[in-house]
Amino acid sequence: MNIDFQQLEQEKTEIERFLAQPEAYAAADFAEKSRRLAEINEILELKRAQEQAAKNLAEAQALVDDPDLGELARADVEKWTAEQERLAQELEEKLLPHDPADEKPAIMEIRAGAGGDEASLFAGELYRMYVRYAERHGLKTELVSKHENEAGGVKEVILRVTGEKPYGQLKFEGGVHRVQRVPVTESQGRIHTSTATVAVLPEAAEADLEIRPEDLRIDIYRSGGHGGQGVNTTDSAVRITHLPTGIVVAMQDERSQQQNRQKAMMILRSRLIERQKQAEMAAASDARKSLIGTGDRSEKIRTYNFPQDRITDHRIHYSRSNVAAAMDGEIDDLIRELTLAERAQAAEKL
Repeated sequence: MNIDFQQLEQEKTEIERFLAQPEAYAAADFAEKSRRLAEINEILELKRAQEQAAKNLAEAQALVDDPDLGELARADVEKWTAEQERLAQELEEKLLPHDPADEKPAIMEIRAGAGGDEASLFAGELYRMYVRYAERHGLKTELVSKHENEAGGVKEVILRVTGEKPYGQLKFEGGVHRVQRVPVTESQGRIHTSTATVAVLPEAAEADLEIRPEDLRIDIYRSGGHGGQGVNTTDSAVRITHLPTGIVVAMQDERSQQQNRQKAMMILRSRLIERQKQAEMAAASDARKSLIGTGDRSEKIRTYNFPQDRITDHRIHYSRSNVAAAMDGEIDDLIRELTLAERAQAAEKL
């Protein structure tokens, strides 16, 4: 991978000059330039470390035949060779193109699919899995909306995840998740297959997409449901229809009509941005190679087989055991393998 490090040094100098100006903090691109400066500094630091490792390796190689220092030198050769390889791999990963949306908050929508009550119970377990994963990795989750059924499962749940690269960590989770197990209601011990769909969207800011007021139909109605904190006797529920696309977002979990409207608009913006991205991917010749896929909720991505204690991610043909641990949020290996596969794809394209 050919990189002009002199050009990176020049870009660094220009950004530092910009950030040193008193008015820089008020600039619209202040955060973006600060992020870019940190990224360049990491790359240049890795490059310097790589050069130092090469120098240390050369010095050790020169002493390999020394009768007094040869044994120590050979150990150093092994050490600095491994360090060089590690730094080269890390530098290559830093230089690969990355999705700027990785840094954005993630909107996760989990819905019960085929399988009745068992599907809703599975959807609820997936919700808990992602909350537990977030807790393990210092991410914060905010419940946006939740609709349960009589069986104690979840028909639909929407959560917002913030922290360090929340969308980047969770973007591969979108698609159909399939569970194979004996439901608690099954008296004859037969294995059933049920599904839940997951959509993961990068949160869109108002500046990312202009929505014309005339393109919206906003209906206000009274909250309903089985009772609880989110249900009241005022007309606070909001349903927003985006007329050009037909996308509908309804929100009733908050007591305030304004809060429900803000949440509904947040979800609507994110869905519209995702719709645009899907259209662009569909037009691209290599769209089918993307691990994130098209976002199509009919795309089966993973199976959780309880009787065989096996999880299989069908996109990368990766399997592992300990389904119970995964449902408790221990899915680091799945996300790591998917991330490595994405990087390999990016490197191949370059």
